[in-house]
Amino acid sequence: MSDALALSVRGCEILCGISLVIQTVEFLRLRSVTSPQGVWAFEIQGGDLSHASPYAQAFFRFMAREKIYDAHLIMRLFAAVALIAFGASVPIVLFLFLGTLLLLTRWRGAFNGGSDFMTIVVLTGLLIGALGSPIGQHEIAWQAGLIYIAIHSASSYFLSGGVKLFNADWRSGKALPLFLDGGIYGPLAADSAFRNPAIAILCSWAFILWEVAIPIAFLNPVFMLLYCGIGIVFHFLVFWFFGLNRFFFAWLATYPALLFAAIHLA
Repeated sequence: MSDALALSVRGCEILCGISLVIQTVEFLRLRSVTSPQGVWAFEIQGGDLSHASPYAQAFFRFMAREKIYDAHLIMRLFAAVALIAFGASVPIVLFLFLGTLLLLTRWRGAFNGGSDFMTIVVLTGLLIGALGSPIGQHEIAWQAGLIYIAIHSASSYFLSGGVKLFNADWRSGKALPLFLDGGIYGPLAADSAFRNPAIAILCSWAFILWEVAIPIAFLNPVFMLLYCGIGIVFHFLVFWFFGLNRFFFAWLATYPALLFAAIHLA
């Protein structure tokens, strides 16, 4: 395995593991509201599975039992730490992949939207690499896994920027203060700089151009390194304003794959 490939794989493993640890700790902290007496009790959410077969319903009902659910989360926490410490083996990644799908079903398809999707994407890429290694396709399998992650990450940025580009309110800067008004600290102050039309337009177009520029970043590893550096700042600001800590590490876990793809294409 080349140095670039090995470092990229290791980066994805560590960052994905950190992301999974944070997610699992959050689930553990939510135990009071997911208990049979909680507002997210399975007996309430399980109604969404009424169309499933009796066997599927029985399986998910069993997995949602308090002791089983707690055991699953503890095992998931240990598996995430093992991913950080030892890397992506088939048993570890397969458990994390299937366990994440199980948790998403428990949460009616998604608990935290895009970060759940990107977590599945990274785990799928790691699973592709881990499954390919035992059959003698070690380097090719890991290349395919990283490229898979990079495609999904890049497309998420490009599509997000494209939607903003075709939205008149984003182009004019009107959408930005409305968007920031929904932050965890409440509406922006009346004298906030982001309510200034010129600053709002500048920030809006900076976000739009950065997101749609992802194809250009693949032309040179230095461009991609710069792109990812801006991405770290962008996702930190999203975390700061909206408390979306899951998004920060879920997307950062894709950056080693983006950098590898840029190096591979150069």
